[in-house]
Amino acid sequence: MAEVAGPGDVGHARYTYRLRVSSGARTALVAEWDRCRWTWNECVAKSRAVHRHNKATGQKTTCGPAQLDRMLTEARARTPWLREGSSVLQQQIIRDFGRSRAKAHKDIRERLPMARRAGMPGHKKKREARASLNYTRRGFRLKHGRLHLAGGIVVTVVWSRELPAEPSSVRVYQDSLGHWYCSFVVPAQVQPLPESGRVLGVDWGVKETATTTSDAHDLPHVGHGRKAQAKLTRYDRMMVRRRPKKGQPGSKGYREAQKLRAKSYRKVARQRQDTGRKWAKKVVRDHDAVAVEDFRPKFLARTTMARKAADAAIGATKTALIEMGRKHGRDIRLVHPAHTTMDCAHCDARAKHALPLGMRTYTCTGCGTVSPRDKNSARVMLVRAGLNPAGADGGRPPGALLQEAA
Repeated sequence: MAEVAGPGDVGHARYTYRLRVSSGARTALVAEWDRCRWTWNECVAKSRAVHRHNKATGQKTTCGPAQLDRMLTEARARTPWLREGSSVLQQQIIRDFGRSRAKAHKDIRERLPMARRAGMPGHKKKREARASLNYTRRGFRLKHGRLHLAGGIVVTVVWSRELPAEPSSVRVYQDSLGHWYCSFVVPAQVQPLPESGRVLGVDWGVKETATTTSDAHDLPHVGHGRKAQAKLTRYDRMMVRRRPKKGQPGSKGYREAQKLRAKSYRKVARQRQDTGRKWAKKVVRDHDAVAVEDFRPKFLARTTMARKAADAAIGATKTALIEMGRKHGRDIRLVHPAHTTMDCAHCDARAKHALPLGMRTYTCTGCGTVSPRDKNSARVMLVRAGLNPAGADGGRPPGALLQEAA
């Protein structure tokens, strides 16, 4: 069934900015993160203890946010180190833990395949988990262009653009390079574009990231990761040569190689994001409605196409298209990908067997139509979404009936 993400579903938007953090503020933020990480790990330990107790006794004792909040209150009363931190952050980390655990239980109840399930929340290790602090409205304020956080922490924001509205929350986090950022949550505002009277079908792939019903809007596989592979391999070898022994801290050379590697990966990720957003803006500007294959590329990570699929960044590009459609009030419809390569977009006939991946031309056994495989799939997206393919490039045969959205 086609899922509609239309103009009425606006929701919220995030505005992210770089932070200039002094040494004192950095020390305070790291200390706050240590307390939040300790709180999270205590929640994990309590949740597992309750699960073992229920399994052994057959009882149904709960371990929800209410019980964890009471535990936090008791811990803050007897632990001065924990009491020095902001209660807003520690309560929010409990809410985050509750949502993560609830999602894992929901996937178990719905019997999702193991590959698609969200795992139970685990411990956050000091050397692996990066700082991420969530402040609600009572935990921060903006004054004279600076961000004042609970606990007397003041940081300078690099205002690359203005906030469109008053933020309801902010997340302060650190990336793999050690840079600090803040991400404000504000109500999304629709910026409508003039109507074009055109529709578009989008089919995802690896050879071409996006194949559409319009040749002018196809997105070729750019291959940012492939172009940077030599540099990434060099840094990987540097890290292997300088890898410390187990239990030993990394040397200065190891940390330097680690930083160079992280910097290269960040550059590739930003290139992919930039390509996806520019393509999404072009698609949304030229079309009133877009039928998008609801393709989930996670399973490709276990195939021989894993590296090329990751370089194609299908998931990030699809997310950029959906967000851009919501921002500009366009009709974005998600179509289930089942049998889209086997159906004919003209007569709705279905092939008797799945087409091998090497067969790039689709020949219909019913009407005899011959077309590129991905182009046919893109037109099938339009038909299944209930959109009239006559509004796309290449008209339908005269008198052809429009199939209802699946």
